[in-house]
Amino acid sequence: MMTHRQIELIESSWDFVILNTQETGKIFYDRLFELDPSLRQLFKGDLDSQSRKLVALITLVVHKLHNLHEVENDVKALGQRHANYKVAPEHYATVGIALLWTLEKALGAAWTEELKEAWIDVYTILSNTMIEAARH
Repeated sequence: MMTHRQIELIESSWDFVILNTQETGKIFYDRLFELDPSLRQLFKGDLDSQSRKLVALITLVVHKLHNLHEVENDVKALGQRHANYKVAPEHYATVGIALLWTLEKALGAAWTEELKEAWIDVYTILSNTMIEAARH
């Protein structure tokens, strides 16, 4: 469970990222493929479209952190779709590293250890939900 403070930190940091970084998704995917080039083959088609979907999904989740149960079924469905695309459980760790790196670059001096821990907590909740859903 996330604290009210963690949720506030995530909301304000994400709002800053999407207001001030047009290319958040592109930066994320560039870093992801740098960390693990083999992941590129999992993405068919337009990465610009995929980037927009990623930012939209994170935005939705961030704005539902006080009521995360409202998007739980959506997160589970995404995990099941990812399994169909051959996303393995170990890929989620690489995605998490790329996400944290992207946030750190976008936020600069505003990136703190407390903020990092909040993002790790929310990503852990989401990725564990997706991994578990993919198993069923």
